[in-house]
Amino acid sequence: MKAAVVKALGEPLVIEERPDPVPGPGQVRVRVEASGLCHTDIHAAHGDWPVQPAPPFVPGHEGVGIVEELGDGVAHLSVGQRVAVPWLGWACGHCEHCLTGWETLCEKQVNTGYGVDGGYAEKMLAHADFAQPVPDGIDPREAAPLTCAGVTTYKALKVAGVGPADLVAISGIGGLGHLAVQYGKIACATVAAIDISDEKLQLAADLGADILIDARKEDPAAVLQSHGGAHAALALAVNEETFATVFAGLRRGGKLVMVALPADGIIQIPVFSTVLGGTSVIGSIVGTRQDLAEVFQLHAAGRTRVIYETRPLTSVNESIDEVLKGTVKARIVFEM
Repeated sequence: MKAAVVKALGEPLVIEERPDPVPGPGQVRVRVEASGLCHTDIHAAHGDWPVQPAPPFVPGHEGVGIVEELGDGVAHLSVGQRVAVPWLGWACGHCEHCLTGWETLCEKQVNTGYGVDGGYAEKMLAHADFAQPVPDGIDPREAAPLTCAGVTTYKALKVAGVGPADLVAISGIGGLGHLAVQYGKIACATVAAIDISDEKLQLAADLGADILIDARKEDPAAVLQSHGGAHAALALAVNEETFATVFAGLRRGGKLVMVALPADGIIQIPVFSTVLGGTSVIGSIVGTRQDLAEVFQLHAAGRTRVIYETRPLTSVNESIDEVLKGTVKARIVFEM
């Protein structure tokens, strides 16, 4: 099988031939149909974060494909079934976090495309309990971005407690942001979309955003405050300066939900106004298996649109460059 491999951190990926992986007990082998390019994959390949993956490895945590072989003990999946393999590749199931519905916080978790080989390959292994069935009728190229970009923003809005009549700011309209706009509208919130691209602001408008804020021309915090301040703000742009900007646009009692992970990102929070205003700063990391099931359910019901463009896996390095330059409209999906 062909795979895009990180041979050394910070170096271009290498397309190479590898033997088909063999599923162990509790695992399945998936013939990958589509795999989304997430900024996290770039961080992994570049070794940007404090806990670094160990080369050689195959990135990718938005892999969707067909189960073609079952390991011993797998009874709830079947050969020929379509599944998605998300960032949360495995969690222990026994710790406090797992037992209270927060498996994404499990300290023993294994992450797809980081701790084990991921979806930038024609075939991959997955722990059967964490391979999410994809409902019939969902195109695998659409299911791939939903597997991370979708579930991550869906969960962030849940964490923020966004509801009807709330004002929610979405900072960064791209692979994650274009889906966040739609989940905000599903929650019946007023959505303010913030970006520095005419094309992405237009995309947000097309998807139902109520307020468009061009951060090149206006101060997002001032605009949000002119509308009474945001009840919640999702920081999706990989730039810590935008975190502080949308934090300043919160109303009293508002919540900043940090999602993007800029390398070495640090923000300063003013203690006085935070205390007096009762504002919150929250981290939100991907979503649980149940969250992903709900994301797929919404998409199967026609409630969301996935904006993507397809590329061959051989274009992986050029595609990464485009993401870093900010020229991709929403999501790149590799077709195998």
